[in-house]
Amino acid sequence: MKIALLGYGKMGHAIETLAPTRHHSVNVVIDNLDDWSSQFDALRACDVAIDFSMPSVAVDNIMKCLSAHVPIVVGTTGWYDHMDDVRKACLAYSGSLFWASNFSIGMNILFDINRRLARLINDYTDYDVSIAETHHIHKLDAPSGTAISLANDIIACCDRKHAWHLAATLTPDAATPQPVVPCPPDSIPITAVRQGEVPGIHEVVYDSPIDTISIRHSAKSRQGLALGALLAAEFLKGRTGIFTMDDLLHKD
Repeated sequence: MKIALLGYGKMGHAIETLAPTRHHSVNVVIDNLDDWSSQFDALRACDVAIDFSMPSVAVDNIMKCLSAHVPIVVGTTGWYDHMDDVRKACLAYSGSLFWASNFSIGMNILFDINRRLARLINDYTDYDVSIAETHHIHKLDAPSGTAISLANDIIACCDRKHAWHLAATLTPDAATPQPVVPCPPDSIPITAVRQGEVPGIHEVVYDSPIDTISIRHSAKSRQGLALGALLAAEFLKGRTGIFTMDDLLHKD
């Protein structure tokens, strides 16, 4: 496949490095408005676009690709408030969109475990749940899209939880996390840590007076995310509609 990269940060470079191992090539890189002007025609000739840009431009990137009839894989998070508009555009253009808050196969296995654990613990009200996520200092959104996905899955499976909130943000210049909002009993607190060059750590903790249960995923590098994005791009070939990692993992 001929790939267009939208965003050329660490994830863009990781995808560019891994693509040839799966017999793909990166033919276009768009990283700013000038690139859109000079590279748009080349983008139209690509088989797929992969977006790891910024929340502020992700929706515009998606719309441009849909209007150009270029399938797009989106790994950028922080834009989901616009999902309804994106869905309508995808339908209007008969487009192809694959989005995920996390493209790691291991993380998506953890998503499944997270849902199962939430269902099991639903009847045991002594357990209260919290989420912590750690990412590199360059990540712009907090909490991470992955942490939000974990929280939303718990909310869907656990009757006593109806919302999530950013409870604290810890950065290298802050000795301790500072509360952002109080923690209502029906809300899941998420702590976001921005530290060094950490690719991504997510942990869900259920705590009770007698014990603690936790599940945790720690990415060792960005290679797993890059591989997942390329698998998603391959999955889109010949398909129209909106897809997620559940579709990829259960395609058979």
